[in-house]
Amino acid sequence: MIKASCHCGAVTYEVDTAPTQVTDCNCSLCHRLGVLWAYYQQPQVRVTGATVAYLQGDRTLTSHHCPTCGCTTHWASVDPAYGRMAVNARLMAPELLEGLPVKRLDGAHDFKVLGVYAFGTLPTG
Repeated sequence: MIKASCHCGAVTYEVDTAPTQVTDCNCSLCHRLGVLWAYYQQPQVRVTGATVAYLQGDRTLTSHHCPTCGCTTHWASVDPAYGRMAVNARLMAPELLEGLPVKRLDGAHDFKVLGVYAFGTLPTG
């Protein structure tokens, strides 16, 4: 069981397993948030505490953040049938992420993978 929380601790999430990779997206929102996403099926994630939801531009995803400290905790699909969601892996203990593959995703353009680097190192290119 992996537990993580926002900075003030008002919002927490639990996932059954540690991520095997995380995604660094450069779309207009993710770039501003500075998040690393770990993807799970919705039943694998348990979020506690009240969040504020922001409905993104294409109106298919809501990103959630703590109303007290502002940390982004997760995103979820507007359509529950989608089944997949993501949690902000930067809220997890850093040692859980050390050395994990970080997939750089070009969400600003065509959603192609730009490369992969290891967490804890600087990306190149």
